[in-house]
Formats: sequence, structure tokens, C-alpha cells
Amino acid sequence: MAQGSGRKPLVADKRYPKSRSGKGSKSTRRGAGKGSSGGGIFGFLFGRRKPAAAAPKKAAPKQAAPRKKSAATRKPAPKRKRGLIGTLLAPFRWLLRLVWGFTWRVGLICTGIVALAVGYQYMKLPEVTQLLDGRARGSVTLLDAKGEVFAWRGDQFGGVVTTQTVSKHLKNAVVATEDKRFYRHFGVSPRGIASAVRINLSEGRGPLSGHGGSTITQQTAKLLCLGEVYDPEVWESERAYEADCRQGSLWRKATEAVYAMAMEAKYTKDEILSIYMNRAYMGGGAYGAEAAAQRYFGKSANQLNAAEGAMIAGLLTAPSSLAPTNNLKRSQDRAATVLRLMNEQGYLTAKETQYAQSHPAELSEAAEARAGGYFADWVMDTIPSYFGDQTTEDVVIRTTLDQRLQKAVEGAVDHVFENKVREGSKAQAAIVVMSADGAVRAMVGGRKTRVSGVFNRATQAKRQTGSAFKPFVYATALELGYSPLDRVLDAPYCMDIPGSGEWCPQNYTRKYYGEITLTQALRDSLNIPAVKISEAVGRDLVRRVAGDFGIDNEMAEGPALALGASESTLLDMTGAYAGILNGGSSVTPYGVTSLSLVEDSEPLMGSSGGMGERVIRTKAAQQLVWMMEKVIAEGTGRRSQIPGWQAAGKSGTTQAARDAWFIGFTADYVAGVWMGYDDNTPLTGVTGGGLPAEIWHEAMVRVHEGLEPKPLPMQAPDPLPKPQPSDRDQRRGPRIGQELGRAVDGILRDIFGN
Repeated sequence: MAQGSGRKPLVADKRYPKSRSGKGSKSTRRGAGKGSSGGGIFGFLFGRRKPAAAAPKKAAPKQAAPRKKSAATRKPAPKRKRGLIGTLLAPFRWLLRLVWGFTWRVGLICTGIVALAVGYQYMKLPEVTQLLDGRARGSVTLLDAKGEVFAWRGDQFGGVVTTQTVSKHLKNAVVATEDKRFYRHFGVSPRGIASAVRINLSEGRGPLSGHGGSTITQQTAKLLCLGEVYDPEVWESERAYEADCRQGSLWRKATEAVYAMAMEAKYTKDEILSIYMNRAYMGGGAYGAEAAAQRYFGKSANQLNAAEGAMIAGLLTAPSSLAPTNNLKRSQDRAATVLRLMNEQGYLTAKETQYAQSHPAELSEAAEARAGGYFADWVMDTIPSYFGDQTTEDVVIRTTLDQRLQKAVEGAVDHVFENKVREGSKAQAAIVVMSADGAVRAMVGGRKTRVSGVFNRATQAKRQTGSAFKPFVYATALELGYSPLDRVLDAPYCMDIPGSGEWCPQNYTRKYYGEITLTQALRDSLNIPAVKISEAVGRDLVRRVAGDFGIDNEMAEGPALALGASESTLLDMTGAYAGILNGGSSVTPYGVTSLSLVEDSEPLMGSSGGMGERVIRTKAAQQLVWMMEKVIAEGTGRRSQIPGWQAAGKSGTTQAARDAWFIGFTADYVAGVWMGYDDNTPLTGVTGGGLPAEIWHEAMVRVHEGLEPKPLPMQAPDPLPKPQPSDRDQRRGPRIGQELGRAVDGILRDIFGN
């Protein structure tokens, strides 16, 4: 055929399986259709090979010159025959290829699922500033009268700290203790998990029991409860919510790991560490590093030294049991271990480590005082619960507490029990000190002075008052116009009580002293004159006066009312005596002067008590003070005398000596002391004028250290006209024997009290 004629060759080129039109042959098209296993998802997953295409039929050679055979048309080399070993290993090779192919494909799918889950959690994560304070409750900070912190309640949060603002020693201690590879992993540490599993198995536990191998990021995810916020409508209680957040199931661990990786993608390492240091519970009601630093050391978290930082970081393992307020020695030992870890990881030199271990962290004075003891407990009980233990806000309460006086009364109780009470005695004591307006300055509710959350005998124990009630009988009489110099006959006396029969009160000494003044009757704590005066003025009026002074418990109905058969708390009795000191006005004992929220400048509450309405005339109150001063100067309260100071008071001992009281005051302070057994067991050889008077003396001597003596606000009575002796008095003759008897009785009272 001539060149350039444009005619197509009649025979197709043998090298091409397709026609010039681009369409495959019928057989080719059929092979690419049904029955092909080389493509699609099944081919991807299971690796089935695509079959080779059928070779086209050889066409007749062209007339053109012969060409050399290409490599594709060369005859393949014969396959090498497998030996016996190759034949035996063939199934294993096939199985290995199958497992490998399945594994990497499943791994790829799982990676995709995890990536989607991480991305989903990533989208849900809030800004880091919203995660720094995660408390369900607020905190209560208690300040004393000078504005100094002395106690905390609730979930304390001292403020936000960051890795840039916190002490480097605390930051390094947390990393060294909790996650030394924190800055090198992606949120989950396979090496740490493997190590934890190995340790758990070696210690005979399950692989996930005990050590968890969690990173700081995973621990932070757990603190955030994987983003689930507490909802009281969903959860039975906060305890149930927290228990769910801390469960250790395999599914929970996997979810926690996903959340941790999302956090690593969303936040920087320092932001994650900041969240952790702000949200972690560190014992003693402190949440976060700042609260812990203030709680234990009275300083900011950026001022912590190496020993203090190590102690706080050491709490993260077991915050409640390792808290230094629970066991300082155990906390110091744990801190020494943390310091060693810091040295091993290069955060401290050997010299710095040795110094920190030889100078362990010590608690601040506020932390030494535990949580404010009985006084703080009482204050928390006097405020509304939504500002107290149930608050969701951060509350600051300013109180009336004087920490100098608190230490004084604690020391007094300890001194008397160590030196004047037999070893092993289970007797208890309580003491309250307040100002004349009812502001409580110090309180001890039991022999263990530095405790909290326990039974407070000063405010919760209602006990019979005994002769400590008698001043209110005489206050009623003075208000009605009686004089302290009026006379009453101390002689055998009986009354017929309907339904009970005859009742005959007796004096403690079982003796009678004839005609005496009201002042003498109170001074010597005589029972018969007190009953006679009470009956003369009227029991109802006595109950009314006592109730107006603050003894608001149900009082006895019978004539034993005058002898203290009614019950009251030490706090109420001390407040009632404060009313006598202030000139006759009622008093509501109080401990709160103001309550405010942290972010507010204006207080939400003011004083919770103080002076109320007048109960008796000022003159009557001052004459009663004059009478009570004789009790301490000359009568049953001589053991309570304070050198250089005028003091007034009254002792009290109940039936069978189950309760012993001494309550009194100077011009500056009122103090009340109670002593007895919790189970009402009678005291042995103890009366109100004995050990309680000595505790009162010891406390008030310490309370008045450094103060200038002031006179009591008392008024001596006007002298009564001297009565003319009657023929009967002249026949009675001199009373030398009676006066001698009184002198002997006075000596006995000084020894045994009353």
C-alpha cells in the first residue's frame, strides 16, 4: 500500500488488545465485569488479587522486517521448587500475612474511630478559664475580731494559680511525683500503663487494681468528670456523682484516655497542669494549690519553698490521710520522698534536697488551731445553712473571737486537769468567755481543746444549774424593792406540795443560821433563804426574770426552782450573768459581727446578737453585783479570787454533785465554767466552789494579763434603820455560839467549796 493514501490497514495491529475505537474486545469487557475480585472494599480488606487479563491471540506476523522480542514476551524463568522446610513454613507465612493484613486494617479503622471521638470531645471542651474552679460548694473563711483568719469551712478555693504564678518548687514537685514524662507524652503514657500493670500483678492484684498509670492529663480528665457537670436532679447526691466520676472500669479508662487526648489537642501542657493544680483536692477542705498553701502555711502558693511545695504535692496521693493537720509527721515523711524524686529528676541539687529534708515544712498558727475548734462550729450553727455548710458561694465571716483569750482558756483547762485532777479521770469541762454585751471571745467545749465537729458541752449540753441560778431569785427581789440588807430567817422549813407531799429543803452544811441578810444568804449559798425569797416574790416572776435574762429553757414549776432544778446551757447561763454586769439588760450571746461574699464589699448580715431590752433597774443590777462580789471576796467563791481585781460570781452544785458550776465576771469579761461527766455520773469531791472555781481563776488570771484593773459597776445598799431590840431578843442572849459556828462553816467551805 502506498504511503499517504489514508486507507486503514485491513488487519489490526497485533500489539494492541483493543480496537482503534478504544473499546475492548468482547472477552475483555466480560472479564472486567461479573466475577472480578480485584477491587472494592472486600479486596481492600482481604487482599484478594486481581486476575491477570487474558492474553490476546497472536496475529499473523506483518510483512515488515522482523523485530526483536521484548522483555514482556520473553518466556518466564521456571519457578524454583520449594524444599521440605519451605513447604512446612508456607502455611505459617500465609497465616502471618493474613494476621498482619487484618491487624493493620483493623488498627487503621480503630485509629479513625478514636480520631473521631477525640475530635468530638475537642469540640465540646470549653475555654481553659472555665475549668479552673470546679467546686460544687463554696467556702467559708472565718476571721477573728482583728480580721485574721483562724478557721475555714466548706470547699476552700484560695484563687486561681497558673504554672507561671505558682512557686516553681510546687510545680516541679507535682510533675516529679505524679507524672515525670508529662511534657513528653500525648496525654496517655503506654509505658506508664505497662509499668502500673506489672506492679499490680507483682503485688497480687488485678491489672487495673491499685496503680493506674494515669498521666496528669488523665487525672485532670477525671477531676473534670469527663466534662459532665453535677446536676442535683440527675444524681442522688454529690457523693454518688463523685463516685461515678472516679469509677475504674475498662470502658471508663478508655473514655478517659480519649478525653485526655482531646485536652492535649485543645490546651497547652501548662494549661493542663494549671487546671490540675487548681482543681485537685489537697485535704483539710482545700481545693487547689492556693487554698492548700493558705490553709497549711498561711502564705500564697507563689511563696512556697521546696519543703512546703513537696508537702503539698505529696498530698495528691491521699489528701485526707496525709493532710498535715491530721498527721504532721506522716506528711513530712511523704514530703521527704517527694524531695528525693525531685533530686533524681534534676529539679533540686543534692545540697538543696538535704537542706529541705532537714528543715521540713511546719504548719502555720492558724493551721495548728485545726479548724477553729468549738467556737467555729458554734458560729457555723448560728448562721443560715445557705451561707454555711450548704453555700455555693465563697463567704467571709468576721467574728468576735479573741485568739489570745482562746489560748488563755485552753491553757487554763489543760493546767487544772494536768495538775489537780486524778489521772485517768473521764470528767469533762467547758468554759465560755464573753463581753458584757454578749460578744463571745473564747470557747472550750471539752477537754480536747483543738478539735472540730464534736459534741460541744458549752452550747449543746443542757444541765441542771444548781445554786448558780440563785442570783436571779435575788434579782427579782431587788427589782421589787428588797434591799441586800433585808433579813430572812434561816431555820427548818417545810412545804406541802400537792401530789408530792411534804418537802423540806436543807442547807449544804445541814445547819441553820437564824436571821441573816439577803447578802449573807447569797454569799454562803444557803438554800432555805433562797426558797423563802422565791416563794415571797412569786415563782412566776422569778421564771420571768430568768427567762428575760436569756435562760429560755423550760424551768421547774415547783419551789425547787430557786435551787436550780431547771436545766440550761453554759452559754445561756454566762449570757444571763452578762446581763447582770451590763446594768440589767438582756443579752443574746453572739459570735458573728458581719457576713459577706468574697466579691462583695457590703456585708449581707450584721451582728447576730448583743444587748436587748432592760430586765431589771440599773440600781437593782448594781446592788446584785455588790452582793455577788461578797461571794468571791468572803464566801463560797474564794478560790476564784484574782489578785488586784474586783470580781463577782456564784458557784453551783446540783443534786448528788452531777454538775458543778462557777460563773462570774470582772468589769471587762464574764466567764462561765461547767464541770461534770457526760453520762451524769456524780463527781467525787467536786463542788462549784472547788475545781470549777479554780479553772475560772486560772482562766481569768491569764485573760486579764496586761490589762489595768477596773472597779466593778456595783452599788452598796443604803444602810437600814437600826431596829430596837425587843424583849425576845434580849432574852435570847448573846449569839457567840452562832457566830463561831459560821466561822467554822466558812473554813469548811474554803476547803470543800459549795
